Amino acid sequence: METPIKWGILGLGKIAHKFASDLKTVQGASLHAVASRTQQKANEFSKKFKIQNAYGSYEALAKDPEVDVIYIATPHVFHASNSMLCMQHGKAVLCEKPIGINAQQLKQMIQSSTTHKAFLMEGLWTNFMPHLKNLQELIKLETYGKCLTIEADFSFKANVDPEKRLFNKKLAGGALLDIGIYPVYLALKLLGKPNQIHATAEFSSTGVDLSNQIQFHYQSGAIANLSSSFDKNSPSTAKIVFEKATVELGSRFHETDQLTITTDSEKNKIDFHYPTHGYQFEIEHVQDCLAKNLLESPEWPLKSSLELIGTLDKIRNEIGLKYKEDKA
Repeated sequence: METPIKWGILGLGKIAHKFASDLKTVQGASLHAVASRTQQKANEFSKKFKIQNAYGSYEALAKDPEVDVIYIATPHVFHASNSMLCMQHGKAVLCEKPIGINAQQLKQMIQSSTTHKAFLMEGLWTNFMPHLKNLQELIKLETYGKCLTIEADFSFKANVDPEKRLFNKKLAGGALLDIGIYPVYLALKLLGKPNQIHATAEFSSTGVDLSNQIQFHYQSGAIANLSSSFDKNSPSTAKIVFEKATVELGSRFHETDQLTITTDSEKNKIDFHYPTHGYQFEIEHVQDCLAKNLLESPEWPLKSSLELIGTLDKIRNEIGLKYKEDKA
């Protein structure tokens, strides 16, 4: 029997609970340790998931000699420093999206990965889900011809709380980095880097973007209309129009288990039922990378993360959103 890969989770908020739940379904994975800024929170989490080790500091987790890989689940603004702390202690890192606040931070993280020979990947779980794999295959094989347009939106009504992550500028809050990253990712994944970017935004009283509208223009003539908002509830769907078909991704398109393909002659609905939150797909991929002694993912390489965060930097520049981590 192979030795299980021992995971740690750093930061124990809402997303960490979902991740821990899914990790328990992955063969060859063991949740060995968790860390919070308070011992009490770490103890409560470890009790819920029956975890052997609970730490009241992030450094204690990074120093645990038993841990192979650490999932970073803290707010965006801490991703770079938390990831580099873990890599400095030789730990592989899966860092929740966005992997950094800007491209400059990610370049520092990549340097740390190289220096310490530590695996690093952005936790963009959508990239590993069945519906996205299927969609990528349609694009690659040009099953329905070339992609003409993409429409993707991710919106929900959020309570304005200046202290909480979504609206707190000190925590790099705002719709773009939190949920707008998914429509932007989809366009980049399917059509690549655009020739032109146009973007507008509405701002909250706390100085972060409440909503945004983005348009990508491509040399081929293709257009991507992308949006995200904390100011309205929407189905959060995506529609991709090909020359010979239209593909619709179900509600909450970034994690949907449904694709609907409509051609002139038929309508075909594909269901990818899975009984989890969907994090197991990226967990399995990370474990495969570690088994092969890779320092980055071949399916979501660091150059792709750089392209994504670089595009988000351009959009933020266009709408006039700056954080303290951005150099003038």
